[in-house]
Amino acid sequence: MTGGTGYAFAALVCYGLGDFIYKRATAAGVKPHHFLMGQAWWFAPAILLYAWATGTLIVGPSVVWNGLAGLFMFIGLYNFLRSLATGSVSLVAPIFRLNFIVTAVLAILALHEPATPALAVALLLALAAAWLLLGGGETGKRVSIDRHSLVAVLIATLSLGAANFFHAVGLRQGSTPETALLGQAVVFVTLATGSVRLIDGAIAPPSAMWPHTAAAAAVLFGAFLLMLHGLAIGPASVLVPITQMGFVVTAALGVRALGEAMTARKAAGLVAAVAALAALAFG
Repeated sequence: MTGGTGYAFAALVCYGLGDFIYKRATAAGVKPHHFLMGQAWWFAPAILLYAWATGTLIVGPSVVWNGLAGLFMFIGLYNFLRSLATGSVSLVAPIFRLNFIVTAVLAILALHEPATPALAVALLLALAAAWLLLGGGETGKRVSIDRHSLVAVLIATLSLGAANFFHAVGLRQGSTPETALLGQAVVFVTLATGSVRLIDGAIAPPSAMWPHTAAAAAVLFGAFLLMLHGLAIGPASVLVPITQMGFVVTAALGVRALGEAMTARKAAGLVAAVAALAALAFG
């Protein structure tokens, strides 16, 4: 089994829960820019205190890559939330989590990670899983996603794939996982707060955002930290695809908790996703 796989599978669950919380927040009327600011206000102090308490706050030139990851992470999550406003979570999340393809390709080309047959099989299975889930609506009904949501989620997918790659570069150049995450958080919280000031003309967050943002910050704290600890000891081209297949968790929660339809096609998509994870873990 590839080094760091255990971290990656734990991060997968956290990311899946995070996507589900995002959907619940948009359904409750929390606007994307308010959500990201609230999440950042919880997240940034938490990682600062954690890094300080564990003695892992070691700032060096490599943290610039992690700050760049924070920029692309903000772009990605903002557009993901926009896409969820009108798109089904079981459709949007699989597209968004295909960002691992961007990370894997960049890691192979720029970091010279090996392109193994097992990795190729896993990526094909993951693509098949996403395609099946995208068509997995109610029997007899055509499932679609409107143009605005599609454009937003495609921007989100490309941005997050790049962000995870920049984290991998920062870790290879000496960042600790905790410092990498703090570098991301500093840029992210600055952009998130500034966007609220720019859009609203003031910083007056609605009270409805706090429960959702606290929950999202908690699960994403775990997701990012687990992923980065995995990337510190294993290849990004394998571990990031595992973490980003959290859409399996999100799609299952969408069916169970939101009453979204479970069809034969959606079930086949989930099976393909599990097969992709097995190929990544044991290939």
